[in-house]
Amino acid sequence: MQKFNIINWCLPAVFYFLGARVCAQPAALLPRPDAQWSPMGVHLNGYLGNRMQESVDNRILAQDVDGLIAPFKTEHRTETRQWQSEFWGKWLTSAVMAYKYNRNVKLRKALDKAVTGLLATQAPDGYIGNYADAHRLEEWDIWGRKYCMLGLLDYYGATWDKKSLNGAKKIADNLISELNKKDGLIVNKGNYRGMAASSVLEPICLLYNCTNNKKYLNFALEIVRQWETPDGPQLISKANVNVSERFPRPKNWYSPEQGQKAYEMMSCYEGLLELYRITRNPAYKKAVEDVWANIRDTEINIAGSGASTEMWFGGKALQSTPINHYQETCVTVTWLKLCGQLLRLTGEAKYADEAERTYYNALLGSMNGHGANWAKYTPLNGQRLAGSEQCGMGLNCCEASGPRGLFTILPQMVTGTSKGVAINYFADGAFTLKPVNGSEITFNQHTTYPRSGTVEIELTANEPEEMEIAIRIPAWSKNTRLSVNGEAITNLQPGTNAKIKRKWSNGDKILLELDMRGRVIETLTPAHSIAIMRGPIVLARDVRFGGPAIEAVLKPVKEAGGYIVLSEVPNTTGDDILMLYKAGFIPESYTENGVPPVSVTLCDYASAGNGSVNSFYKVWLAQLVYPSAE
Repeated sequence: MQKFNIINWCLPAVFYFLGARVCAQPAALLPRPDAQWSPMGVHLNGYLGNRMQESVDNRILAQDVDGLIAPFKTEHRTETRQWQSEFWGKWLTSAVMAYKYNRNVKLRKALDKAVTGLLATQAPDGYIGNYADAHRLEEWDIWGRKYCMLGLLDYYGATWDKKSLNGAKKIADNLISELNKKDGLIVNKGNYRGMAASSVLEPICLLYNCTNNKKYLNFALEIVRQWETPDGPQLISKANVNVSERFPRPKNWYSPEQGQKAYEMMSCYEGLLELYRITRNPAYKKAVEDVWANIRDTEINIAGSGASTEMWFGGKALQSTPINHYQETCVTVTWLKLCGQLLRLTGEAKYADEAERTYYNALLGSMNGHGANWAKYTPLNGQRLAGSEQCGMGLNCCEASGPRGLFTILPQMVTGTSKGVAINYFADGAFTLKPVNGSEITFNQHTTYPRSGTVEIELTANEPEEMEIAIRIPAWSKNTRLSVNGEAITNLQPGTNAKIKRKWSNGDKILLELDMRGRVIETLTPAHSIAIMRGPIVLARDVRFGGPAIEAVLKPVKEAGGYIVLSEVPNTTGDDILMLYKAGFIPESYTENGVPPVSVTLCDYASAGNGSVNSFYKVWLAQLVYPSAE
């Protein structure tokens, strides 16, 4: 069993939330508006526990920390356009999350070394960065400062070492001072209509939470004000405009006037939610909710991600076609984080549904089998290939981002609420919480989910507790059974939380049985194609498993309701594969007479093309066009 221990970082009335940093809040604003907060401890077993440990051992601890710090040293401050300064912060934030779930001594030493080394590079004026003096505030300079602040604030939340907090304050003070000396504007700095630079909103809000210094709140409000100016990204006023259509297509794709940059746009909205938590301005929350719905409806594909060449492009409708540089892992991670932010804030099941799909497919599909590398782009039909090294850093942005997404979901699997507990995700392990005004309770989940749809949950409690337990019923599970100590819970609605209020006692057992039938997903644009899903998992063909040629036209043998029979088969490849099934398909014979169905092997999308060789795989299977049926 792999154990990940979530440390209960908290001050009175303030908990450590997913992606948030714990700092003193202004008294008038307590309690924070979040609907859910993280557990005291998590112990994970099996598939996910192994993935976490592989990431720690083979990616996070394997990182050359000195190499991350080198660009910030005085002799290297000569940069004019690249983004070396983001890598330290991305690595540091993922390492802090890993350390909070597994208090690994090696991790702590690496964290201490990284923070001490970075702070040693801080200039007398507070600047930490790698840009030449004459080029400060340009290109990716502010973006890099953002990641340095995020890393220092995360470290502060894990250690309470005030040197890191002071370092973050000096970075912010220097940034504000330099902007004021220049022209006071941030939306004309850097790239993508100021979104890269103004995504610094997130750490500025978190810094205000830590210090109560209104200088930071005023700066945050000024950033949002500038968004709505003619030169800004207009992230609030255009929240109801398709994210791919907000601005005219730029002459140069990667340019300051490009307003559809997916990763940076979502990063700004993450910051806007942090500002909402401070100000309670409902316009901020509504803007993020609206844009989330727009991204889901127009961009997010079957695997839970999107974007081509890093931009929104209306891709959901085009996902069954070949797409250039599809679903960047940085986009996947940021979408996952945005879903998590909204789940934490609202407790609504739809955000967990989307996050789960992204996590098991697009995210884990971009991670190689042992965690050392992360693909930069992961097509739905094609190959999984490593991304190119960037900026002379020995890694790229997606290899730095991947582990951040991997650890993001853990604090939200089982959470505390004002009424009791929410069970958002299912994984074999133990989750310990202390409900409001209650005593400590551990929820022991016994399951092989997502291979199985059966989840047994047993409570370990010192004394009976009157509370509500909310259990997510995934939108895809149309026939769900739920019981408590053998007594059935009725009126379950897919896509909502089943809320069970009663007095809970030690040894109580919840049994959840989800509908894991194979589902045929169809798309009619731009041509008729089908894909297969089982639970939250997208299935794919892979040339490793033989059968009809990968380009063959195969029609699924469907049952009533659009389901398909899936029969589990053993894995004999020698590669690490989560799921392997056979299903019936009718191959196109190109003759007047049809042919009998054939058995075709499918594996989970995360395993497809992710073995000892970079095999070709296919999610979307093109179907025949029948003009006579039109």
